[in-house]
Amino acid sequence: MRIFGSDRISGLMQRLGMEEGVPIEHKMVTNAIARAQKQVEAQNFSVRKHLLEYDDVMNKQRESVYSLRRELLEGNIHLTEEEQVDTREYLLALAQELLEGTVERYAGQQVDLEDRDFDALQTAISEIYGVEPGELEAIELESLSADAINDELWALVLKKYESKEGLIPVEILRRVERDIMLQIVDAQWKDHLYSLDHLKEGIGLRGYGQRDPLNEYKSESFTLFEHMLARLREAVTGQLMHVELTRQEDVPPLDAAELPPMEAHHFDPTTGEDEFALEAASVGPAVTAKGAAAPARSRKASQAQGPNPADPSSWGKVQRNALCPCGSGKKYKHCHGAFS
Repeated sequence: MRIFGSDRISGLMQRLGMEEGVPIEHKMVTNAIARAQKQVEAQNFSVRKHLLEYDDVMNKQRESVYSLRRELLEGNIHLTEEEQVDTREYLLALAQELLEGTVERYAGQQVDLEDRDFDALQTAISEIYGVEPGELEAIELESLSADAINDELWALVLKKYESKEGLIPVEILRRVERDIMLQIVDAQWKDHLYSLDHLKEGIGLRGYGQRDPLNEYKSESFTLFEHMLARLREAVTGQLMHVELTRQEDVPPLDAAELPPMEAHHFDPTTGEDEFALEAASVGPAVTAKGAAAPARSRKASQAQGPNPADPSSWGKVQRNALCPCGSGKKYKHCHGAFS
């Protein structure tokens, strides 16, 4: 097929008696444009449908995670469709399920007697639940069945967590449980989304092996989701079992005699900033038993020695149009100030 240039087409139209700017109206041309338009729209629809099928897999997982997150915020978590529990019972259910799986791995009924590894079991329980090794060694695991081992170890784990509940008010502990669980859910979900992105990038290559990329994506994304949930349960159990709680009255008060002498109050008229107020804001409302404020000393000590060109934290407040303390000779706003 011979392709004419725009000039040659224009000349041809003029020889045929057509004026410039007059639209071409012909049934053959109209039908050709309509067919091309349909083909383009069909191709775009196929692309959108293909992307929607992939997004539908992620959307189902998203609904599951967001549902769990909403239940954690409300304090009513569904263990089953009928059973609802609070954060404490949810944590204990996860901890008990993880304990049963750990016992089954090292000393379960399906493990031969000679293959049971009680040392590894004690190490795993100590790492996951923070139980002291001495308490575990006091139990004669070798003489117990798998069910009896579960009962003995669970009694230790439950006793350890109940001892924490007596340190602070229950409502505060419930909030600590909720906040930690939410942080873990968010962190694990973000990591899972990154994993799905990496999976989606190369899944199309499965077509060269005569396999449907969409089915492969569904299968592997489900496996990744199951692994994410397992990591989530283990992280929730491990962090909440290892968290250390202390009552306020158990914190020894600071002795005012041990504090360094108070430094002079400094007000910078060029910036209008109260240096002592800035430090007090950064430290927070920390006071000693005698009511003396506990200001941070590291910043003032570094400033007393003068700014260090290699240590931006010792420069203090630098005006944007002043020379940069690093010694580059540039203005601060064009040097280190551009990155702050």
